[in-house]
Amino acid sequence: MIASTHQVHTTTDYFLFKPLIGNRTKNLLHINRLKKSMAEQYLFTVIIVNENYEIIDGQHRFEVISELKLPLHYVICQGYGLDHVHRFNQISKTWNADDYMNGYCELGYEDYISYRDFKNKYQIGHNECMLLLSGTGSTKNAGNFNSGLLKIKSMKEAKTIIEKILLLEPYYDGFKRRTFIYCMYGLMKNQNFEFTEFIQKLKIQPTALQHCTDVEQYTALIEEIYNYKRRDKVNLRF
Repeated sequence: MIASTHQVHTTTDYFLFKPLIGNRTKNLLHINRLKKSMAEQYLFTVIIVNENYEIIDGQHRFEVISELKLPLHYVICQGYGLDHVHRFNQISKTWNADDYMNGYCELGYEDYISYRDFKNKYQIGHNECMLLLSGTGSTKNAGNFNSGLLKIKSMKEAKTIIEKILLLEPYYDGFKRRTFIYCMYGLMKNQNFEFTEFIQKLKIQPTALQHCTDVEQYTALIEEIYNYKRRDKVNLRF
């Protein structure tokens, strides 16, 4: 029988509770910190579960409380699910892109599984992945990503662009910098830019690429490198 909702209940029957599928993976560092703190002094805290005793808020605290065999205080909120988990964690600002990614991967969202495979294979940041896979930076698309609405525009195109960028490693150690990838993404969509010609110019000037502060500076530098000994100068900035 389900305990009455919106009241604080106490138990030591930890087997009643279970994780919610799609919730973020456990953070062992956070668990260890909580364990040390709770072992020294167990302050009153409440976890929130739904009617199926799936943990909505307080997963890490539950792990520590059950391990230390402390009284578990909980509140049942019927109908709560993954959306409420996300809302709790947006308020506490403890979720990051990887938390959302892992959660939706556990739920079997194909675009998130493809995103994770892409990110792990090429070892680039979240913002860069979002640009390459969805065509927009993470700031504009953060809401969709966090809400499970990620849609990959073209995996083939994303792989083509990043694999070309990886070819620049011998000429520039900052080839995975966010602003550089943003710059190259834009250039590869510019009809005046030919990547093979750019590579040839870098072979002539292997140290020409340098760190820049923003996309505009990178574009101006690459335009200069691209036009080296070129009769017909090309404008890559507009």
